[in-house]
Amino acid sequence: MTISADIEGGVGAASDVSPTPFEESVADFYETLLVPILFAPYAAEMAIIAERLKPGSVLEIAAGTGALTRALRATLDPAAEIVATDLSQAMIDVGAPSLTMSRTHWMHADAQNLPFASSMFDLVACQFGVMLFPDKVKAYREAARVLRSGGHFLFATWDSLSANDFARSVDESLASLFPSDPTDFLRRLPYSYFDPSSIKAHVSSAGFAPISCDRIELTSVAAAHDVSAAFCQGSPLREEIEMRAPGRIGEIVDEVAEHVESRHGVRPCGSMSAFVVVGRVS
Repeated sequence: MTISADIEGGVGAASDVSPTPFEESVADFYETLLVPILFAPYAAEMAIIAERLKPGSVLEIAAGTGALTRALRATLDPAAEIVATDLSQAMIDVGAPSLTMSRTHWMHADAQNLPFASSMFDLVACQFGVMLFPDKVKAYREAARVLRSGGHFLFATWDSLSANDFARSVDESLASLFPSDPTDFLRRLPYSYFDPSSIKAHVSSAGFAPISCDRIELTSVAAAHDVSAAFCQGSPLREEIEMRAPGRIGEIVDEVAEHVESRHGVRPCGSMSAFVVVGRVS
């Protein structure tokens, strides 16, 4: 296909990209703990939606370590071509070895400045990455640019912190541990983009119509200590914690785990809520 030829011919990685908040130190924890607890359940749901759209070519942006990539590869037609991209090379280095099947490619790329020609893909997908984009509308316009006429943009964004049990418990615990200087990563970025009207307005301004924005509620079961380690060591929360408590990350993980356990039990079942958005480009 054209996509394979372009990639092999040197479309290349994006240059002059903005820095990513995900460092190498968090990538392994992200993949082993955060992915199964939070991302894998929604990846399965999104892959079902993607399959209904019957894409022959898919671009995934902010793919992380490939939770959605793997679900798409397992669900879509084997002939479908998938290009998974992320701004963090550390995430790609962890995710790429887990999926080396034919017609699946990994690239370093900035969602706000995609290194692809116009009208190359049938579907652009993004799982829990749009919240991190400094300029969301710019990224949405890039998605529209690389889509063929009639193509779709599919993405997920978390509902509010109050609607997500594990994230809320971790945030509450850290607030009690650092009352004079609470961490704010969860509220500031991943759980900050949940107003359907604003989301639809942003997607519409990028040239998509019609647009659906559906709330999907799921549950996740995990050991309390795994929940704590997933958030505190598998996300940029780690940097915020280490700035406030140098050399104490293990101790903080244990204390947060005790808080999660006191709220939800040793192996808690947590409610999760997110919005799944689909837009069509004319």
